[in-house]
Amino acid sequence: MTWLSLENWDFSLVLSTVAAILFIVNLLLAIGLIFLERRSAQSVWAWVLVLFFLPIVGFIIYMIFGRTIYNQHIFKIDEKDKVGLEHLVKQQLKDIKNKQFSFVNPLANKHKKLIHMLLYNNQSFLTNNNSITTYTDMNEKFDQMLEDIENAEDHIHFQYYIFRLDGIGKKLYNAMLKKQKEGVSVKILYDDMGSRALNLRQFRKIKSYGGEVEAFFPSFLTVINPRVNNRNHRKIVVIDGKIGYIGGSNVGDEYVGKSKKFGPWRDTHLRIQGNAVKSLQLRFMLDWNSHAKRNNMVYSDRFFPANYHSGDRYVQIASSGPDEVWQQIKYGYLKMIYHAKSNIYIQTPYFIPDQSVMEALRIAILGGVKVHLMIPNMPDHPFVYWATYSNSGALVKMGADVHIYEEGFLHQKILMIDDEVVSIGTTNIDNRSFLLNFEVNAFIYSKREAEKQRDIYEMDVKNSSLLTEERYEARGKWIKLKEAVANLISPIL
Repeated sequence: MTWLSLENWDFSLVLSTVAAILFIVNLLLAIGLIFLERRSAQSVWAWVLVLFFLPIVGFIIYMIFGRTIYNQHIFKIDEKDKVGLEHLVKQQLKDIKNKQFSFVNPLANKHKKLIHMLLYNNQSFLTNNNSITTYTDMNEKFDQMLEDIENAEDHIHFQYYIFRLDGIGKKLYNAMLKKQKEGVSVKILYDDMGSRALNLRQFRKIKSYGGEVEAFFPSFLTVINPRVNNRNHRKIVVIDGKIGYIGGSNVGDEYVGKSKKFGPWRDTHLRIQGNAVKSLQLRFMLDWNSHAKRNNMVYSDRFFPANYHSGDRYVQIASSGPDEVWQQIKYGYLKMIYHAKSNIYIQTPYFIPDQSVMEALRIAILGGVKVHLMIPNMPDHPFVYWATYSNSGALVKMGADVHIYEEGFLHQKILMIDDEVVSIGTTNIDNRSFLLNFEVNAFIYSKREAEKQRDIYEMDVKNSSLLTEERYEARGKWIKLKEAVANLISPIL
């Protein structure tokens, strides 16, 4: 057995062979897993650095965080179930193209190119006769939601990225359980990664009464989930097809200000009545049907009841995700920024725009448009925060007004232009929202709604500090180092 002795091993040859194999493997991975996928140049280079500086480990990181699902049509609905909805989109596109669309709302007519672009999302049809209630205190939002659940007569469709069965979560769960016992149909959809503390066994009681509960992209063997990205970040509640909720807050005690770490929680959520609820209903149906094993929903008049509600808000519900070719909500943001004539207001917890969005904001500032940006004063994700701080500083240098919210954690996602168009929903200004996660936003064409949101912004300014150029330049070397690292990896944050 002397041939196994250490003396017979040529360690230099072994090391060079292993190095060559690792180099070839990483080269193939870089070509096969990255360059053949639809990615930005910044993202490609970021992943190349990971693969080559962390051989093998980099591959594992990529398989967990980097895989994409472009062109995988996971959101399905039978053709027969699109009757009246898909036709509505096609008819609106045709009428706008032929200048035959009746815009009762002059702002909708003014921004018809944005409306036309969002219509290409196939479900983003323009709706009217909507009224909107805005909640900035999530205690008030959940109080109203509990009341709406208590008054439900036919169905409750409940979807959240994070659903915690803590204080507020238990209240909502018990309210839905009560209605299920009374014969109201309840469907609960949560994201398995966002709600990783949950498991389907915790919903045995409501399921025993006929309620249905599902996890989006569930874990493998209950504890292993290889798909860290491509999460369903949407928050949608539809009650009886007549009331809809959309916005930034999840379900958990921290969202009602009970977190010791974050303190008061500043978010924005909308309660909608009117035709836009049909769009939220369709989005929920598509998400619910996203896995073949699920008991698929089919079109029913009870889900899309006739609307007799009267309101003056024109609304489009736009969604986007990594399964789509177009970054629909990001394009909506870009269209709004380029169309702005006087002012742009942005509130976001994560401000890590890609080059296209950053350049659009620079062009707006150089063209005389006043840009107002508000970010939180604390991180919930350190690298994300320092990239946010760095990008905010870059805008300050160009003349933007940047405020740092000081009264707790700022989490709402709002973009507004010229007191005319507002977008509110789940989408942050970062690649994760634009490319990796499934998101949903309401685009609202209403001067009164925009003015209301601007007034709310100005109230938030009173609880904020101004980020001046002098303040930004005075940051320490440690912060500069963290910003540099964050900017380097920002394409994959």
